[in-house]
Amino acid sequence: MYQPRVIPCLLVRGNGLVKTKKYKNAVYIGDPVNAVRIFSEKEADEIIVLDIDASRLGREPNYGLVAEMAGEAFMPMAYGGGIRSVSEIRKLIRSGVEKVVINTELTKSVDVVRAAVDIFGSQAIVGAVDVKRKLFGGYSVMAQSATVETGIDLKRHIDNLVQAGVGEVFINDVDRDGVMEGYDLSLVRSVVQQTPVPVVICGGAGSMEHLVQAINDGGASAVAAGSMFVFHGKHRAVLISYPKAVELKRAFSKS
Repeated sequence: MYQPRVIPCLLVRGNGLVKTKKYKNAVYIGDPVNAVRIFSEKEADEIIVLDIDASRLGREPNYGLVAEMAGEAFMPMAYGGGIRSVSEIRKLIRSGVEKVVINTELTKSVDVVRAAVDIFGSQAIVGAVDVKRKLFGGYSVMAQSATVETGIDLKRHIDNLVQAGVGEVFINDVDRDGVMEGYDLSLVRSVVQQTPVPVVICGGAGSMEHLVQAINDGGASAVAAGSMFVFHGKHRAVLISYPKAVELKRAFSKS
């Protein structure tokens, strides 16, 4: 039986691991290298690490930190943040990541995807989109860690990413980031219906039920979560967790 991927998504600021709510008020919660090590020991399917400052500050990825994290990752690791060129992608892959997650640059041009796919293959390139609800319906495509509204049509943007050759589309729901009340299933469905490549949804997970809903009701290929895997209890104490393989199998087989 096929079991969907369940992916911890870690946010990095400087050399620290942080967590946000609606992509604001970042709180330091620990060492990202140690966090990757723990998720690796817990046998997470994959891991995604996003530097939330790199694009906003116009700087390249922190290759040293990426290499340290990749050295602790005995599962596929994806990295995003500050990626603008093929040379940066090459450095990241040499640092040990299997996939790169490109976001802000693709709101300007998808040329880097076309060039990178020719060299590294589509399986190594993830097109990411930060989305935020508009006041009167629909969704805005955001950039620079959700601080800039681009005015780009969401459907057209995803079509452009797919045509450029991305192997996956990663949707980050800004409004539900850190809220832990469930994914926006209508958003998931609308993206999945138009997208012929795997869709990973992030933003809102707070329980196993939410993960199952995104897969079964929303149609996502994989689910990503941050707060659910780093906080525990109503006071949000920092405690890294990840479901055991048998728990995931039971949850998805029941559904």
